[in-house]
Amino acid sequence: MKVLVLNAGSSTIKYQLFAAGAGQERVLARGMVDRIGQTTPDHAAAVKKALDELQSLGEIEAVGHRIVHGGEYFSDPVRIDEAAVERIRECATLAPLHNPPSLSAYEACRERLPHAVHVAVFDTAFHQTLAPAAYTYGLPYEMCARHKLRRYGFHGTSHRYVALRFAEIHGRPVEDFKLITCHLGNGCSVCAIGRGRSVDTSMGLTPLEGLLMGTRAGDTDLGAALHIMKWEQLGVEAMDSLLNHQCGLLGISGVSNDMRTLLECAQNGDARAGLAIDVFCHRIRKYLGAYFATLNGADAVIFTAGIGERAPRIRAAACGSLEALGIRIDPARNDSAVGCEADISADGAATRVWVIPTNEELLICRDTVRCIQAG
Repeated sequence: MKVLVLNAGSSTIKYQLFAAGAGQERVLARGMVDRIGQTTPDHAAAVKKALDELQSLGEIEAVGHRIVHGGEYFSDPVRIDEAAVERIRECATLAPLHNPPSLSAYEACRERLPHAVHVAVFDTAFHQTLAPAAYTYGLPYEMCARHKLRRYGFHGTSHRYVALRFAEIHGRPVEDFKLITCHLGNGCSVCAIGRGRSVDTSMGLTPLEGLLMGTRAGDTDLGAALHIMKWEQLGVEAMDSLLNHQCGLLGISGVSNDMRTLLECAQNGDARAGLAIDVFCHRIRKYLGAYFATLNGADAVIFTAGIGERAPRIRAAACGSLEALGIRIDPARNDSAVGCEADISADGAATRVWVIPTNEELLICRDTVRCIQAG
């Protein structure tokens, strides 16, 4: 079976075409369309560009779509039909940077591949194992129950993949380890994984909570948002747009949401770009410490996604001053680990630090085949 996987992020679409069967997968093609909204107009155009690249590779029988938010509706992959589309659209208010683009990508793909089976795989599914103490907000209980307000968490496929890959590298089951996984891209999250299960994660009801991100503020006093709405006379929709599109690295630096650009600017003396980077790394350190306590220790910290895999300076700064947790990085190993699997820990460090490139597409392929076989 030929399975196309579309992984739509807020500013990218990664894709892989697999030949899947007999419990094995072979990659036939892969690629990425990035900087959507800049060099490529939108996600539909990005999908068309990807399919044009794949048009000579024969019939695609199934398509697995990464969908960020499934709310309380979905805890497993599902075939996409009109009812599923409506549910995904309902959850768009909770993931406005992702669910709408993912639906746009699905519709563009369905138009070109009408005979393929389309399956949705949800980022939120991995975090369904969170305990009530981890997912409950300090808001009126009845109100939360009525509106389904709780921590859902995101990047679940990525966190799950790097945890499984770490266990595979070490030749042991994932249940043997306590891991802290850091998915750092335009969107960022940290996950505490105990015995193969998500115990806590930094994103919440929506992807707005947690780490500083490309255009999202991350953890922010709710009172600050209320004051901005009052002083700037912003309505709910305008405030929602500001929090999702004008904050984070972009908001602090005033230059860019792209870490590559900010690192260059900071090196050239741009103080606000430097401040944005400092805040970004400070937030990561805070979560590493918190999740070390949550897990009562950790065997390893794993960095993944675009920034996590390709920015040694960020990894070094994020892990600085954590010697008390057994975290020490070897500078040479760190600098040479760009886009590849590597143990970047210093010799003798009690808590290992790894770089493991994520492969969400592989797990989405497997989930897609499993969903189809289940009928």
